[in-house]
Amino acid sequence: MQPGSPPQVAPFLRTAAAYAWRLLVVGTLVYALFALLGRFHEIGVAVFLGLVVTALLRPVVDLVARGLPRSAAVALTLLGGIALVLGVLALIGEAVAEQRTTLVREFRDGVGRIEHWLERPPFRLDPGALSDVQERIGRFLSDHRSTLVSDAVSGAHHVVAVLTTLALALFSSVFFLHSGDRQWAWFREQLPAFLRGRTETGGRAAWRTFTGYTHGIVLVAAVNAVLVGIALWLLGVPLALPLALLEFAAAFVPLIGSPVALAVAAVVALAAKGPFVAAVVIALIVVIGQIEGHLLHPLVMSWAVRLHPLVVAVSVVAGSIAAGIVGAVVAVPLVSVVWSVVTALREARAAERPAGGGDPDPGPGADPAPAPAPAPGAGPAPEAGAGANPGAGPGPEAGPDTGAGAGPNPGAGPDPGTV
Repeated sequence: MQPGSPPQVAPFLRTAAAYAWRLLVVGTLVYALFALLGRFHEIGVAVFLGLVVTALLRPVVDLVARGLPRSAAVALTLLGGIALVLGVLALIGEAVAEQRTTLVREFRDGVGRIEHWLERPPFRLDPGALSDVQERIGRFLSDHRSTLVSDAVSGAHHVVAVLTTLALALFSSVFFLHSGDRQWAWFREQLPAFLRGRTETGGRAAWRTFTGYTHGIVLVAAVNAVLVGIALWLLGVPLALPLALLEFAAAFVPLIGSPVALAVAAVVALAAKGPFVAAVVIALIVVIGQIEGHLLHPLVMSWAVRLHPLVVAVSVVAGSIAAGIVGAVVAVPLVSVVWSVVTALREARAAERPAGGGDPDPGPGADPAPAPAPAPGAGPAPEAGAGANPGAGPGPEAGPDTGAGAGPNPGAGPDPGTV
């Protein structure tokens, strides 16, 4: 190294530094995005629910729109979906109301059976321990009744937030179902021309993965709920229909939701029917998990979601830590969509790359390709736009140039990408 010259940097350190600052920029952008979503999480949840409703009802709307106007098809499909959901909730409420007296008696008897069971070997629990716990719970509720009531009243704003989110989700789904294609085309046209092709490729891959995941997870949740409902009904466990609905909702959290819902069913079975039926319900947890993991997911969702189970588990846990239940539900489809977009862009770039391995799209700001070197012994290349070939005689007088770059082409129309 000569005196006064800058110090030489090892190629490995230069490469590591280049990757490091890029990772820092990407990490900062991701953190800012999640901070923004956390600040306006109600809007994010509403848009996500609107996309879920659109993915579920879009095929029905397209089918109905064959015989009706698009607006009427959207209204009819949404009203039918709302009526179906309210009907299921009304059926569950009626079932609970009819079994209320029986449930109170069965739970009271079940708690007594559990106390006697814990008093026998091998537990040998003190007979007064459970009654003392019940007295402490009752005393705590009596002493803190005013605090609990005030907390319930102050939590009413959460109910308002939930209703607002649902209303915004329904409002968004109306426009997504009616004119989602035109909205996507308008968004794409606002981008620079060199980004439109990649945005179209990534957007189509993202929507294909999201719709496939939504349809698959709904089918898996429905099958789990039917199996659980039939099993609990055959075992005589009360609240079979509400517990089946709980299983349906919990299945939207992969790997974790179903065991949690069936654990609640096991507690109900223990209180109502005793330890033997509860043990059968616990065995049902294992069976349902095996059916879901080895049959339903490979057959229904393998074409839409190609993620390793470890990635799914880490995504669910990270989502639950970041945003609770909502984060656990959104984590897996979000990771699946991001991975599908990355894969689609990589495949499109590989397909566009010429045989020589060069990059067909150097992007804006790239240096132009160098001119080819002259052949050995040849003279200097003529300047661009120079006249005739030195070896040829004078030709006829040239007319106006109508080629590329000489002015507007009389046969070409306006650029469709311009406004």
